[in-house]
Amino acid sequence: MNHGFVKVAAAVPNVQVADCFYNITQIEKLMRKAADKGVQIMAFPELSVTGYTCLDLFQQDLLLNSAETALLQLAENTADLPLLAFVGAPLRTDNKLINAAIAIQEGKILGVVPKTYLPNYKEFQEKRWFTSSNDLDNDFIEIGDRFYPLQKQMIIIADEVAVGVEICEDLWMPVPPSSELAMLGANIIVNLSASNELIGKHAYRKQLVAQQSARCVCGYVYASSGFGESTTDLVFSGSALIAENGVILAESKRFSLDEQLIISDIDVEYLYHDRLVSTAFSEGSLSKDTDRGFELEFILPEYRKEAANKLSRTVDPHPFTPEGLALRERCEEIFQMQTSGLAKRIVHTHAKTAVVGISGGLDSTLALLVTVMTFDLLQIPRNRIIGITMPGFGTTGRTYRNAVNLIHSLGVTFREISIKEACMQHFQDIHHDASVHDVTYENGQARERTQILMDVANKENGLVIGTGDLSELALGWATYNGDHMSMYGVNASIPKTLVKYLVEWVAHNRVDEDSKETLLDILDTPISPELIPADEQGNIQQKTEDLVGPYELHDFFLYHFIRFGATPAKIYYLAQQAFRGAYSDETIKKWLYTFFRRFFQQQFKRSCLPDGPKVGSISLSPRGDWRMPSDAAATLWLKEIEKL
Repeated sequence: MNHGFVKVAAAVPNVQVADCFYNITQIEKLMRKAADKGVQIMAFPELSVTGYTCLDLFQQDLLLNSAETALLQLAENTADLPLLAFVGAPLRTDNKLINAAIAIQEGKILGVVPKTYLPNYKEFQEKRWFTSSNDLDNDFIEIGDRFYPLQKQMIIIADEVAVGVEICEDLWMPVPPSSELAMLGANIIVNLSASNELIGKHAYRKQLVAQQSARCVCGYVYASSGFGESTTDLVFSGSALIAENGVILAESKRFSLDEQLIISDIDVEYLYHDRLVSTAFSEGSLSKDTDRGFELEFILPEYRKEAANKLSRTVDPHPFTPEGLALRERCEEIFQMQTSGLAKRIVHTHAKTAVVGISGGLDSTLALLVTVMTFDLLQIPRNRIIGITMPGFGTTGRTYRNAVNLIHSLGVTFREISIKEACMQHFQDIHHDASVHDVTYENGQARERTQILMDVANKENGLVIGTGDLSELALGWATYNGDHMSMYGVNASIPKTLVKYLVEWVAHNRVDEDSKETLLDILDTPISPELIPADEQGNIQQKTEDLVGPYELHDFFLYHFIRFGATPAKIYYLAQQAFRGAYSDETIKKWLYTFFRRFFQQQFKRSCLPDGPKVGSISLSPRGDWRMPSDAAATLWLKEIEKL
């Protein structure tokens, strides 16, 4: 497999009702097209060999005989194709007719899965023609002159890939077969369907596929009948969907007069990871009073062509930040979680005020905005918030002005306390040369600021609101017991790439014009701790991303490492796909090494973090989400990067 990715497809061929040999020609054409694109597993619609809308023709021997002959011919004609395909056909067994999904690979029929739940709607009554799998006695079915496995709980396995099958109506049941198949080990479900269109039905069907893939922690390949089916009473749109763990990866163009072939990649490694860490999933599997199902083996194709190995799905370079309306909704929801968490802490501690150190940078700005909204929520006057700006040796005029302006425009109590004299006295006390701009010089300033905030909070019976974000915690880009410490860290699970969108959202939706102008300038300011003096022109000289690397890369690395337990090799591969044209392979590798080196070295800072609300799927809280020994070695991870 290609870093755990399995290339799958859902195909919707044009059909002619009851013309089996025409239909298999269309199916074969799509199989070849898919194979050329590196597809390894594909699904066709329900009863695709005959067409779904044959109605009482399903009781005609000529049609059933032709369907069987055509099925065998399709298998023979595609003997040179390595992909695993699932096609639908009516088959007879023990004087009963079944609506079946047939697995075909390299000219061979591997097995047959009968439909379990037969719709009995006014517009379509399958029970008139077909028998449910629950009413079958046979474990094998004869097709031509050979017998093949006939099982409703069939799982077809190749290494880490396990494919289960359900048919149309099965998905709409309270307990779909795919739920049991998933608990028996299937991580990819194919659904051969013939779902007609009604107003509003498509949206519901799409939700159903996405939600079932999430409940089963699986990939889901759904192919439904399209153009060519009879429109005597119903219309079929050719709906095809590919989903993975709750996310729709690809979907067809509905109501197309042309055949449809959608292709994407299912990441079975990530699915395995989520199942592994979910004890609830395992308990569900163990509690099922069922056997292990019927297992078959297939060969997962390996394609050598570079085009075939290329991912068909898009890798999001910014996994923490959705686009459009979803981003606006996420920003609003995050602020609600942050303010709710801080509100509880203020009420519980009977705090009279909140103290926030304001630097004019993004993180402290976000912390101040959250605090202001929390006080509004609690109906406490904003002037009970103390915003303190603490100019130091690296403070520039731009960040200072923004800090001062924002404090005043938001109606927060303003205080200015310079740290220069205190730091110089401290350097004298510890015999440090202030002209040496080393870690002592930088961290001394950060700890002096934290001491001021803590002491003011004590004096005013308040809480120090932390400003550090998730990205800084991952890299350890914080001074231990300096900006690393607070009494409640509202930004603790907000990555740097999301911070700017949150501030921008507030600027456009929640504040007055003066505050908006200041926030927009803060957004345009380079990220810096401002611990080194500015250049001769007063410009920021110490830019964080020049030192530790681009935050968009580090946030990408962090997401895939923590969320899915991805290896450095896989993260590197995904980053190549996501940032193609933006960063060279050498640049990605360089900062990936930096990420893992710093992540392991800096765990001791994360082992004693202050409380803070978790707002997304990634958190580094030592009390819950990330429990790692502070002295764990990064050797395995760094060596893998060196080999890339």
